[in-house]
Amino acid sequence: MVTSMTGYGRGEATARGITATVELRSVNSRFLEVSSRLPRTLNLRENEIKEILRRQVVRGKISVVVTVERNNGEAVPLRINPATARTYYRLLTDLKKALKLRETIKLEHLLQFSDIMEQEEGVAADEAEWEVARAAMDAGLVGFQQMRRQEGGELAADFRARIAVLQQRLDEVEQLSRAQVPRERERLRERIKLLIESEKIDEGRLELEIVLLADRLDVTEECVRFRSHNKFFLEALSGDEAAGRRLNFLVQEMNREVNTIGSKSSAQEIAHLVVGMKEELEKIREQLQNIE
Repeated sequence: MVTSMTGYGRGEATARGITATVELRSVNSRFLEVSSRLPRTLNLRENEIKEILRRQVVRGKISVVVTVERNNGEAVPLRINPATARTYYRLLTDLKKALKLRETIKLEHLLQFSDIMEQEEGVAADEAEWEVARAAMDAGLVGFQQMRRQEGGELAADFRARIAVLQQRLDEVEQLSRAQVPRERERLRERIKLLIESEKIDEGRLELEIVLLADRLDVTEECVRFRSHNKFFLEALSGDEAAGRRLNFLVQEMNREVNTIGSKSSAQEIAHLVVGMKEELEKIREQLQNIE
């Protein structure tokens, strides 16, 4: 199943007077990147959050925002570190004297230093808050994954339509290529007659040149490989695993075959079709940057 790397999900859960809200956003990335903004009481859960996402997401840059509110009047499990506060106060006093400032040192100045507040011993990871936050995250992941799959399905439908166009143009290229060889054979004969009107043509040598010309113009091998890439591309779209990297590789190989077809043929009709195929492949390549 094709999944987009772009998604959004929001989940909320409430239990035992605690309400947790989780928001997940993701955008394109070559690898899996997770950044989180958590309440102080859940800071030590950052790795667990990354592991939860790693089990469900292969690629993408994901940001997670968790907020927790206590509605039962319980105190937040934090305490002031008086020793640290006194140290900062002394440092600010020394700085004030050194700079000859008259401004009074206030509480708001001390609160700029986050390590004045610390978690109480024994509640480094508050189990009750984490339990509710985990439920909110599970709820948010449902919508998050649903959006990513829905967008991925739309992209997959677009890919299938473009692959069908490529297949049609490839058939036209193959037909034109087959008709091109007899025309080039006659053209070669006429050119040789004009060059050596009074001399006898070496039919053996002429046939050898025609065979070599036909080999240079033959695009059967490239067409066969291109169809094979098309087949694997469509199979990857319907597979269960993340297909972004594989699809990108197949598009590169398709583009290689199209370039070879273009270099082998001098026919204007084929050159026009090759340009159209390159345009379709570029559109597919651009959209694949959104696929997991």
